[in-house]
Amino acid sequence: MKKKSKTIMKNLIYILLALFLLTSCASQKKISYLQDIPDNYSSNIKQVNDAIVHPGDWISIIVSSKDPELAQIFNLPIISNSMVGNGVYTGGQRVSGYLVDDGGTIDFPQLGRVQIKDLTLVELTALIKKRLITDGLIKDPVITAQFMNFQISVMGEVVKPGSFSISTGRITILEALSMAGDLTIYGKRENVKVIREENGRRNVVQLDLRSKQIFTSPYYYLHQNDVVYVEPNKTKAGQREINQNRSIGTFASIISVLVSLSVLIFK
Repeated sequence: MKKKSKTIMKNLIYILLALFLLTSCASQKKISYLQDIPDNYSSNIKQVNDAIVHPGDWISIIVSSKDPELAQIFNLPIISNSMVGNGVYTGGQRVSGYLVDDGGTIDFPQLGRVQIKDLTLVELTALIKKRLITDGLIKDPVITAQFMNFQISVMGEVVKPGSFSISTGRITILEALSMAGDLTIYGKRENVKVIREENGRRNVVQLDLRSKQIFTSPYYYLHQNDVVYVEPNKTKAGQREINQNRSIGTFASIISVLVSLSVLIFK
């Protein structure tokens, strides 16, 4: 009798272990990124379209030269960066920026109105450099330009939702999610939405982080003011789906019941 009971208990434990392993594998398929990429994967990278200047952008443009005094007249003054927002103040300074007007121009020292709409930062620096040289204002200018109000927002099931400033004007959705601390265990990897407003339209697309197809999406590289929204899974809504803690807790409870049964059987 005892031998038969031991065999039954052993089989039950094997079954429970198998179920636990299957549950773990299913959970991994739901939360792992880029699951369809094999080992030693390689692919060509499409040409990346850099961010372009739009009306309403703030652009920092700094002119450098071997003669600092000559270059200084083309640079805006440094201002105090004391207020962060919501009444919170901090120290530090930053360079003033140029506001791109509705016509796409800025008022640049000595050059007057300069049309920069739809230019990338590389094209913008090349234009300012050329104008300074051809107008005989400075012989060896080095131009540095950055976006001052390029930002993206990440919300939903991430560790640190919020808005993030990007000075380079280039960021991928994976980088944006990393800045937000990655998805929580409750975030749906297969349904990450990107909201983009351009050309008078608001577009919403769905990306699957589990697939390498995101690399070919026009939304893989984010644009200015894009919003990334991570949808919660059913567990977050109160239904049984992915929940690592619950799975472990359930398994522990079953083991506890089995131990109690074994005590009763072999007592």
